[in-house]
Amino acid sequence: MTSETTESRPRVVLGVAGGIAAYKACDVLRRFTESGHEVRVVPTASALKFVGAPTWAALSGQPVATDVWDAVHEVPHVRIGQAADLVVVAPATADILAKAAHGLADDLLTNTLLTARCPVVFAPAMHTEMWEHPATRANVATLRARGAIVLEPAVGRLTGKDTGKGRLPDPEEIFRTARRALVRGNQEPDLAGRHIVISAGGTREPLDPVRFLGNRSSGKQGYALARTALARGARVTLVAANVGLADPAGADVVPVGTAVELREAVVKAAADADCVVMAAAVADFRPVAYAGGKIKKTDAEPDPIALVKNPDVLAEISRERPRPGQVVVGFAAETDDVLAHGRAKLARKGCDLLVVNEVGETRTFGADGNEAVVLGADGTETPVPFGPKEDLADAVWDRVVPLLPPRAADRA
Repeated sequence: MTSETTESRPRVVLGVAGGIAAYKACDVLRRFTESGHEVRVVPTASALKFVGAPTWAALSGQPVATDVWDAVHEVPHVRIGQAADLVVVAPATADILAKAAHGLADDLLTNTLLTARCPVVFAPAMHTEMWEHPATRANVATLRARGAIVLEPAVGRLTGKDTGKGRLPDPEEIFRTARRALVRGNQEPDLAGRHIVISAGGTREPLDPVRFLGNRSSGKQGYALARTALARGARVTLVAANVGLADPAGADVVPVGTAVELREAVVKAAADADCVVMAAAVADFRPVAYAGGKIKKTDAEPDPIALVKNPDVLAEISRERPRPGQVVVGFAAETDDVLAHGRAKLARKGCDLLVVNEVGETRTFGADGNEAVVLGADGTETPVPFGPKEDLADAVWDRVVPLLPPRAADRA
């Protein structure tokens, strides 16, 4: 690789704090290096108790400095942070969050955090009691107020027999959220301090214990919306209907199955939300009756399946607006006369924005890319060309942000 190519690669600092989840940072590192990033690993002394410096050097292809006195002529405690395009700390322990919040600099990683002027992403991992302690919550709030992205930890198995919130998010999702932060660079985290509720996936309406009425939605667009909102600093509640994807790093995921369950979860989460995005494909109808046993095939023609309407969640949220100034975004998947049907749906549902795209058996559903038009209640139309679903998601947030009321900090 030429020096010119090396210099053009995004420079990422991967900070690794001393927690049992340090070994998972190897996976985060691999994803960055394999996607063409130049990664410098900066572990704390306690992190080296879990994963040694030779491992980090071998995986990154870069020297691993572990102390401010290593290669002191290069002034690493200043230069590493100054040269970084992105800093990711995974795992971020309660200790490192406290030091970063209070500007302490007693090792190479904390010095790097003080000198970095690029996006900084913390992926916390700790026991539930530590995460929920008022001191940690205050430190997280301080870091977020300064523009750092502090992801919410996942819920799951912790050290020993403990289970709860505090597990390191999935490494792939840490990587994907951090990469979106890198793409945005030093742009303001314009969703910081905002609570965003997103529905994703497709509901399933059971006919019997083995059959259901469903749709082709994969949930990928809703997950892209969650991932990009997190990268812009938001707190995200993701209501996921039958989605087989890893949880976006930092999102509070609420799994649901049916349209009724989705409505209950969205209405509850929307009570304090700044914005609600209904990206899920919600079934319009459900069977009137549920067969307690499997419906058997016989020689006779089957009985018709009677259907009843499901609640219209988008219309209800748009009408009720449980929080003043709440912005509501809908999605419309159409197969013909896309804009005409989209405009009619926008007026009928009463939402602020409607994302309209053309769908089909081989279009949009399950794909990694998407194209759409974002329609506004004010008559505007914003075409978004085909590209990664994260690009469409960012285009949606670009339209949402100006519609949001000022934050308390902005009014002060």
